[in-house]
Amino acid sequence: MAIGKRIRFFRNRKGMTQKQLGEILGFLGKTSDVRMAQYETEARTPKHDLVKEMASIFDVSTHALTVPDIDTYIGLMHTLFALEDMYGLKIGEIDGEICLRLDKSDYSTYTSMFDMFHAWQEQAAKLEHGEITKEEYDQWRYKYPELDTSKHWAKVPSQAVSDMLTAEFQKIEKEEKKTAKKNKQK
Repeated sequence: MAIGKRIRFFRNRKGMTQKQLGEILGFLGKTSDVRMAQYETEARTPKHDLVKEMASIFDVSTHALTVPDIDTYIGLMHTLFALEDMYGLKIGEIDGEICLRLDKSDYSTYTSMFDMFHAWQEQAAKLEHGEITKEEYDQWRYKYPELDTSKHWAKVPSQAVSDMLTAEFQKIEKEEKKTAKKNKQK
């Protein structure tokens, strides 16, 4: 998801209006809701310090706000391709079902990712069996790895890598829009 949609998602989850969030962030008067609307529509992109403030208000990790754009199938595919390149995520088939799996050839990446996926699977199973609520599950996901008690997590990419990926995905999306516009004109 693009950052604007994530901001809107978490703002709504907290039951806040754009104006309320804007005022908490220090935007005064009429500018508070206008500024938040600009961020949510992605007419403007919040700087990292503002993202940190919003994450604190929403009680989530900054990573929960800055995930790559997966609102289009093409954007999702390029995110998955990047995960293949960076972490050895592979696509396969089991019993006629398409599945994603971890590549065991890079042992250190495999074990780190396996441990993190296993921690996620444990939480999903707890939710499915009624051991935790949906709210507790969401809290675990949105604050990961802070609330992970399994200690199965590894170091995630730096903000610089995340920013680089986001920029590349935005370039791809712009090119797709240009191509779509040219095709419409034909």
